[in-house]
Amino acid sequence: MSCPAVYGRDMASISPITVDDRPAWDALWQAYLEFYESEVPADVTEATFGRIVADEHIHGVLARDDEGRPIGFVHWLTHPATWTSKVYCYLEDLFVDPGARGEGVGKALIEHVKDWAQVYGATKVYWLTAHDNVTARGLYDKIATSTGFVHYEIEL
Repeated sequence: MSCPAVYGRDMASISPITVDDRPAWDALWQAYLEFYESEVPADVTEATFGRIVADEHIHGVLARDDEGRPIGFVHWLTHPATWTSKVYCYLEDLFVDPGARGEGVGKALIEHVKDWAQVYGATKVYWLTAHDNVTARGLYDKIATSTGFVHYEIEL
């Protein structure tokens, strides 16, 4: 699904990530990991990109500015759930280049996932973010409902 999205004064396109997008995706991916002060081994990055391009279980799109430069991405997946007979859509990664923030790119990427999830038959789209990610949470509070849940995990 490819769609134009208007944000700020520019026209952007949102389109699936392809093999040819690897260098641009890598740059955004590394900036995303740096933002979260994280590292992912090269083999995991390679596998992640391969799964996104395969577009079977993990899906991804790039947002481009009006000159075609990649300025953001979103990755998502669906999974069965016990509270519905359908599926949920988990928005796993969302990143917008700092120079393009505040122009509606993040909102356009989330809307893209929402539209995709509706067509796919999901009952909801949900995601997590860091509690101190104040800028992003300002957007999220406008377009979604905070559930108040606290996230826990066990590393294996």
